[in-house]
Amino acid sequence: VQVGILGVGAITQIVHLPILSERLDVDLVAVSDPDHLKAVTLGARFGVPRVLSNEEILSDDQIQAAVICTPNHLHESLAIEALERGKHVLVEKPLAMSAEGVRRVLDAAEASGRHLSVGMHHRFRPDVGALAAFVAGGELGDIYTVRANSLTQSMPAVVSTWRQEPEEAGGGALMDLGVPILDLALWLVDYPRITRVTAVFRSGEAEVEEAATVFAVSESGIAFSVEVSWNLFAEADRHRARVMGTEGSGSLPPLNINKQLGGRPTDVTPRQPKARGGEHRFQNAYRRLLDQFVRAVLGEGDFSAPVEQVHLMEVVSAAYQSAREGREIHLGED
Repeated sequence: VQVGILGVGAITQIVHLPILSERLDVDLVAVSDPDHLKAVTLGARFGVPRVLSNEEILSDDQIQAAVICTPNHLHESLAIEALERGKHVLVEKPLAMSAEGVRRVLDAAEASGRHLSVGMHHRFRPDVGALAAFVAGGELGDIYTVRANSLTQSMPAVVSTWRQEPEEAGGGALMDLGVPILDLALWLVDYPRITRVTAVFRSGEAEVEEAATVFAVSESGIAFSVEVSWNLFAEADRHRARVMGTEGSGSLPPLNINKQLGGRPTDVTPRQPKARGGEHRFQNAYRRLLDQFVRAVLGEGDFSAPVEQVHLMEVVSAAYQSAREGREIHLGED
């Protein structure tokens, strides 16, 4: 598969270039980035022969797949253009900055007949898959609460980047950290319909929020609590999730599942596969995500379009509205 990568920021450097460059069934033929020198340097490091513009990658008929890792405001337009030009597309999250934008990308994918994927890597973690299987099998009973957080230490590098620009990022910590962690929380319980959303933001010197707490309730009564922050004062970043049900609960990482057996809580945590030597669960999750994408491009699997991303961005938009207006937002009401 001939692949072009649009944008060579951190996510491209950490996962996309290293993982795709080692695959025998992938030929990384081009990268693009406004910082030409950085693109040239990284291209040389990973054996990518050409540094082109976004337009040149998208107009090259030999390139079969585009991986879009640009600032958020470009995701929608570049994805649509790539799909219309007959390319398979993997877009980093968010797929688009609004539910309407996601719908437009999905429509373009359907019209083109090409595969569309979004970089929701948490779903590809073995611990997440194991917990989701317990939930889906009803082993934890009726789920009533899901909590998740993504809290990172002070990030001075973020301050001077596009992530601090509302027009380019679409928001701050919620758009950056909250979109994937909210997707995880919803995906663990089969993406129920959210009907009520309340959010509180903490803003610093930047124009976007540096921390956010989001409360949401599904149509079936599941309560969700999601916390994100760029400014955690602790010894390490913290990324956690917990699911609570009437007959058991599960949390991660590390994966821990307890069920009520014989009248007492019992640890039923399944054994987890060992990570690839020296790699973090983050890189390993992306390895599985990219494997699925490449196999889809090769026609080796039937993967559904990410239609749930519409509702995800409806919830995210409601959270921003709630924080602005200081009230609970009811989804689905005129």
